[in-house]
Amino acid sequence: MSKPKILVVDDEQYIVELIRFNLEKEGYTVITAGDGKIALEQTFREKPDLIVLDIMLPGVDGLEVCRTLQRDKETQLIPIIMLTAKGEEIDKVLGLELGADDYMTKPFSPRELVARIKARLRRNFKAQQSDNQEKENILAIGGLKIDIEKFSVYLNGQKVDFTPKEFELLKLLASNPGKVFTREYLLEKIWGYDFAGDTRTVDVHIRHIRKKIEPEQGEKFVETVRGVGYKFREMA
Repeated sequence: MSKPKILVVDDEQYIVELIRFNLEKEGYTVITAGDGKIALEQTFREKPDLIVLDIMLPGVDGLEVCRTLQRDKETQLIPIIMLTAKGEEIDKVLGLELGADDYMTKPFSPRELVARIKARLRRNFKAQQSDNQEKENILAIGGLKIDIEKFSVYLNGQKVDFTPKEFELLKLLASNPGKVFTREYLLEKIWGYDFAGDTRTVDVHIRHIRKKIEPEQGEKFVETVRGVGYKFREMA
């Protein structure tokens, strides 16, 4: 697994090289920029995982770079650690208000900067994992939302009550849009091999599900495959 890519933006070359040396020693990929215009170009082209951004830059300053990146959906989630000269309290506050995640005052300890970068990337990674997990736990199809973790179903924002078997049946179908399931398979999967019933049990539950999530003039989600079974509609 490749190490994250860090963009270092500063017009003082020795600072850029100092940061680059310490980051590359940790295995990170480092790209650099000496002014705000190039920093923006690099960000949109390279999509770095984090930006170390000096406030005092020629042309477009660090605050304007931060403001621009926060306005764009493609870049607004990239963590930014701002570098400020000693005593620039107003700039620190402005930077944080504009969306910077952290700041360090020059002169700074390279080891502390690397530690902060690691900590920020860890937090970002955990946040992404949490977000991905949340997305995986929710199925959204048209006006229908199925919260797998909470065993809840919502139609156009309104909660719909489901029995446990109805929920399991809906979840299985919705998790596999376009896939045709035979009645026999659904009976065995949802009710178990030892269930003493016939495939009409599946038909009854499908009918109940349709009544709950398919109003007369509303969206249709569950399709009957004649002579075979059922499938959940594929999204266009």
